[in-house]
Amino acid sequence: MTNMEVRHQVYVAQRPALVAYASRILGSRDTAEDIVQDAFLRFMPANAQETSSGQLVSYLYRIVRNLAFDVMKRQKLEARESVDPPYWTVPSRHPTPEDIVAASDELRLIERLLEDLPLETRIALEMHRFGGYTLSDIAAHLGISVATVHRHVRTGMVRLASGLAS
Repeated sequence: MTNMEVRHQVYVAQRPALVAYASRILGSRDTAEDIVQDAFLRFMPANAQETSSGQLVSYLYRIVRNLAFDVMKRQKLEARESVDPPYWTVPSRHPTPEDIVAASDELRLIERLLEDLPLETRIALEMHRFGGYTLSDIAAHLGISVATVHRHVRTGMVRLASGLAS
């Protein structure tokens, strides 16, 4: 049996254990399989010397370990380089005069739409959306059922959404 055939047999016999070994180091089976494949390419040169199968196994594990550590170093380096810049270096976006006018127009439209709602619907909607009250709190305040409060809030939201969409 040639040296290449012995190396191939050692690799095939050790492959599942090598993948498990690299997975423990890297925390990713997919990356571990890539590492083991790269290790095979480094392990199988035709001009390699004759060695015992025990030495070949330890050599193969050392190749996998070194490749896994190289991947981890590269990942750490990439993570360091991809850090967002400090907030003070990023220009802040101030609203343009057009943005301010558009927001003011939208607020005036919402105000008109709220005024057009029936009183109980408006109170329920304002308490729920702006005041943060629960439906049961609103029901107790208005003296109506929770289901009715829910219906009022839903009706108010639908009217506001359709009024803003048009």
